[in-house]
Amino acid sequence: MSKVIDILNNARKPFASFELVPPMKGTDATRLYASIEPLMQFNPPFINVTCHRDEVEYVPNHDGTYTKMTVAKRPGTVAIVAAIMRRFPGLEIVPHVICGGVSRSKVESELLDLYFLGIQNVVALRGDAIPGQRFFIPEDDGFSHSSELVGMISRLNKGQYLDPTVKNGLATDFCVGVAAYPEKHFEAANLDTDIEYLKRKVEAGADYIVTQMFFDNNRFFLFVDRCRKAGITVPIIPGLKPMSSKRQIDLLPRSFHIDIPQQLVDMMGRTKTADEAYQAGIDWAVGQSRELLAHGVPAIHYYTMAKPDNVCQIVKTVF
Repeated sequence: MSKVIDILNNARKPFASFELVPPMKGTDATRLYASIEPLMQFNPPFINVTCHRDEVEYVPNHDGTYTKMTVAKRPGTVAIVAAIMRRFPGLEIVPHVICGGVSRSKVESELLDLYFLGIQNVVALRGDAIPGQRFFIPEDDGFSHSSELVGMISRLNKGQYLDPTVKNGLATDFCVGVAAYPEKHFEAANLDTDIEYLKRKVEAGADYIVTQMFFDNNRFFLFVDRCRKAGITVPIIPGLKPMSSKRQIDLLPRSFHIDIPQQLVDMMGRTKTADEAYQAGIDWAVGQSRELLAHGVPAIHYYTMAKPDNVCQIVKTVF
């Protein structure tokens, strides 16, 4: 098994990595496998698996009142990782670990479960607010920021557990990736502030950075320059998601707080069918990828959203 930071440092040329969303609860593992199988033709050095926090729903009662229920919409991270390892032995899996909706002790337990499975790469994220909350609210005994989570993982790597009675504990050996936002996180006051928060994650022990999707490469190039000037030296991997429909022109900015370049808006607007729009999204991502590679990025991370067909076309064309 290989650490992502070692893969990055030892790669002779840039490569493509992928990220997938686990299937919803109520399906079996075949849907999960089907989202990975097309990607295996590229011999990916690693594949990220997203994590989704439990959601809160209010179920109506017969008397007109409501009962608050916590609902898990997808299988748990450990189960997903185990299923992938069984079906694709040798594939390096990088699960996401989030702060949202869990206590520090539960996060620690999940990390140790993953380590027992042989996982040594994770991406540490704060996670999003639950539906109905405008901003992220941590649990009473949870983490408020992903830098705190990174710090805990770094301490686990030294054999330091939350339980002070654990003496000479097993030292884990996790490689830690973190997220970054070339157009800044929507909660940050400005990009400089956001980069300062990112630097704290690196100082806490993050080994590398993967960015949120973006559609304007100039935003990424300027972001990297500002990170380097701020003293952030770890590898920065650009994250791309191909646009697949006209609707995403409106949906993606709302969901991910990103800008869509006018040239791409016009390009999608000229399409007359769903197939044309789908191909336009592929063409734009191919152009992005080629320019990024020409600027010397170490890798490109593609968000497949468990629908890898367009990503496969892009990688075949570019790499």
